[in-house]
Amino acid sequence: MKDFKRKSGCWRIGCLVLVVVPVLIAVAVFFYFRSSHVLPEKFVLSVPLQGTLDEVHSRNASLPVLSSTEPLSFQDLLFLFDRAAADKRVGSVLLEIGGLHANPAKLTELRHSIEKVRASGKKVVAFLRSAEDSDYLLATACDSIVVEEGGFLMLDGLKAETLFYTTALNKIGVTFQASQWKTYKSGIEPFVRTEASPEYLEQIGALLDDVYDDYLGYASNRRGISRDSLQAVIDNVALLSAKKAVQLGFADGIASSWALNRSLARKITGKEPERGDEVILSAERYLDLVEPALNVEGRDAIALITLSGPIYRSGGASGMSVGDGIDEKLLQSSLEAALDDRDVKALVLRIDSPGGDALASADMLEMLDFAAKKKPLVVSMSGVAASGGYMAALAGKKIFAEQLTITGSIGVYALKPEISGLVEKTGLQRSVVTRGRYADATSLFKPLDKDAYGKFVAASGDVYHDFVSKVAISRKMRWAEADSVAGGRVWSGKRALQAGLIDSIGGLHDAIRAAQILGKTDKTKKTRILFYPERKSWMESLVEGDFSGFSRSMTSALKQRLIHELVPEGQISSIAAFYNMLMVSGQLHLIAALPGEVVIR
Repeated sequence: MKDFKRKSGCWRIGCLVLVVVPVLIAVAVFFYFRSSHVLPEKFVLSVPLQGTLDEVHSRNASLPVLSSTEPLSFQDLLFLFDRAAADKRVGSVLLEIGGLHANPAKLTELRHSIEKVRASGKKVVAFLRSAEDSDYLLATACDSIVVEEGGFLMLDGLKAETLFYTTALNKIGVTFQASQWKTYKSGIEPFVRTEASPEYLEQIGALLDDVYDDYLGYASNRRGISRDSLQAVIDNVALLSAKKAVQLGFADGIASSWALNRSLARKITGKEPERGDEVILSAERYLDLVEPALNVEGRDAIALITLSGPIYRSGGASGMSVGDGIDEKLLQSSLEAALDDRDVKALVLRIDSPGGDALASADMLEMLDFAAKKKPLVVSMSGVAASGGYMAALAGKKIFAEQLTITGSIGVYALKPEISGLVEKTGLQRSVVTRGRYADATSLFKPLDKDAYGKFVAASGDVYHDFVSKVAISRKMRWAEADSVAGGRVWSGKRALQAGLIDSIGGLHDAIRAAQILGKTDKTKKTRILFYPERKSWMESLVEGDFSGFSRSMTSALKQRLIHELVPEGQISSIAAFYNMLMVSGQLHLIAALPGEVVIR
């Protein structure tokens, strides 16, 4: 009987495998053949633009049958526009813009991509629903702007907001001890101050000046209105109805989404669209259809290695909630794969990171320096490459950044939480037995004493001195010169160029072209782009028989699905996630991270 039950159980498992696996394979085959459908001879490419424009994400890790809830990543969009500009089948491009909460540099790089599509002779139309400043700024890069019937423009300018937790945390008995190198490294302020320091206000003011100047200059020039007129609307009107926006020259028309789609389809086909006509093609479907045909012409390749999100020690991200990030092992595996591939002639390091753990950042630079001796390495800074993120950039033969890329923040701070007040309020007791004077020095339950605090500060100073030395060597500066642009100072890309921290203003495609030159790739054939870190889709894992990989993909996709259901906006600050890890671990951390984020809404 026991044997029968054991066999019965095995039979059930085997049955599940026999039933489930073929079904999944059938689904995979169905989607494969559906995606291999030939593109129409002429179509309108419809591109949704919304959210925070994450540099990369696991779009391929979507659940079988169910569509992905994530928008296209920023790199998806950059390559999409690049392909669309050269694709004669793309008759025009429709950008459906709404709810952008994006870094200024990313908006600038997208504008350049849109301008490239327009330069190819294709009309680009922006469709705005209830738009804010970021939505409108991007829309001005298009040939025309159509506002949804019943929609409006909320143009109220820019602001920077910082929350200070010191008083609130003190009320429950939680305090922080901090070490700051130097005064401009303001990441400690929300935990030890009750208001912003003059240094922080100076920095954020300079950044907002650069972003606001770019906004007023670009939008007014593209719309053919005076800069003063645009600023007057922002300062005195702010909320524009669709009709008023057209009257003032801020938009070109008003239409419903349905009417606009039919109008664009008519211009492409010359006739009224009928049911079943495939004239409006979504961006995701377009990428799926053109992807198999890419990167097949030549053998030469460029490895595009992305360093996105906070930087952690290996295994450190396990304590995080849902924030993206990268650790030393992930970067190491990417570099090893790229260096081992003989077809890879050069490396492009794409950075979109506020930094993170100071020691992990230093380890990453060591790896990157080693890789740069083997193959040429070019750096492309995306929205932010600050602190530990900037440290990684120092390995580059050439560093590119957009004019509004947030960079620099060369400095270190350390935070040590302690909850002795909370312990007293709750009556919690503990008994500690130690061997060694400092065994309990960094305990969450008490503050550092004078001697331990001195060592805490000295350690921060050592890391800062090492950081500045690395900058001086890489950027060919004297130490004092590097220190004068360090100290935690934050720079926009154009100011960083003047300070000698970067080499050129440019985007991802500029960096790829520079890498092709340095790598001496075959100019007669198309250079392949290999993306790292590698992420296999559930379909690839299943076909290759990697059932553990398939399981991980499914788990990741389910987690992402739940997150998007519970947190629709997906706006989880990377630096807030790092502070979350700090509080959960209760340990002393040396942090090389940007103290905040700048986005346009």
